[in-house]
Amino acid sequence: MRKLIAAGIVAGLMAAPAIAKDKPAPAPATAAVSSVPPLTPENTWVLDLSTGGRVVIQLRPDKAPLAVERIKTLTKRGFYDGLTFHRVIEGFMAQGGDPKGTGEGGSELPDLKAEFNDMPHVRGEVAMARAQQPDSANSQFFIMLMPNLSLDGKYSPFGRVVSGMNYVDAINRGEPPAEPSRIVRATLGDGGASVGTAAAAPVAPTPAAPVLSTPASPASNARDVQRAIEATRKTLPASQQDER
Repeated sequence: MRKLIAAGIVAGLMAAPAIAKDKPAPAPATAAVSSVPPLTPENTWVLDLSTGGRVVIQLRPDKAPLAVERIKTLTKRGFYDGLTFHRVIEGFMAQGGDPKGTGEGGSELPDLKAEFNDMPHVRGEVAMARAQQPDSANSQFFIMLMPNLSLDGKYSPFGRVVSGMNYVDAINRGEPPAEPSRIVRATLGDGGASVGTAAAAPVAPTPAAPVLSTPASPASNARDVQRAIEATRKTLPASQQDER
């Protein structure tokens, strides 16, 4: 059975410093990066994690329309609720979205065509995981914990974390982790209702586990999205704030 991978073989990561040693990394070409569209509710993916908080991700249908549509479809079905991060490598990435929790699973929907684009694999970037064949992404995704530009042009980035990266950093490490962290609930910023899956029930606080809050209402999601928009704008130079 195939096993989906995020960012290839770890050995490839180990080779990156040697390349950088022979050839200094070029300065960031900020002028070549396309402008980022405004953060809108319909293109906002919200992950409530068992690590104790909410991660807000800006989806980019302008870069990877097929991947974004797949994420939205599965989220509305409640597909991601309760799934684990089954492959988490320190200083690299956290991979999840597999109903089997082994790296070999996916949804019943057909695999996607690759959508390699110019979004760099920087910290917080979210991309589709795949098997060896480029057109094999399905439901699994990974979130970059640290930049690794050697992955550019080999995977399909479809979004980026705009708030809550500290909760991503807290995801338990391992391949698989001894106690995997989970997606408690995945929603869209427009308050899209899950189809055929009940909302996750509140979990009472216990010493051994993080406290999970009651699933947010659509209005609460909208407020979180607005706060994320304002927070993103404040981090930009004044000259770029209108572009966001």
